[in-house]
Amino acid sequence: MPKVDITDAARAVIDTLRAQHGDLIFHQSGGCCDGSAPMCFPDGEFFIDDNDELLGEVHGCPYYMSKFQYEYWQHTHLTLDVTPGRGASFSAEIPLGLRFVVNSRILTEADLE
Repeated sequence: MPKVDITDAARAVIDTLRAQHGDLIFHQSGGCCDGSAPMCFPDGEFFIDDNDELLGEVHGCPYYMSKFQYEYWQHTHLTLDVTPGRGASFSAEIPLGLRFVVNSRILTEADLE
């Protein structure tokens, strides 16, 4: 079971952003600005290192979270979505008047099997 899924609305926004910027990555920020928000960057514009955990891919984009933050989120399943409004981040979707959000739920015993 993937650790992170995506809604159709978020897929459509990624398609728009990919047409403008090329390959993209996601990093779930660790607290500044929007709290723990998914942030989208053109590939190569955000430094990923050994302190980041790759959770999987969403619509062909790698999705990372800091290992420190992952300690708190490791028992959750995330779904990447999008909502109208402006977040307080540097994420690529902000000029579209949108922002990515995650919906989370605790993993069940069935998920873990």
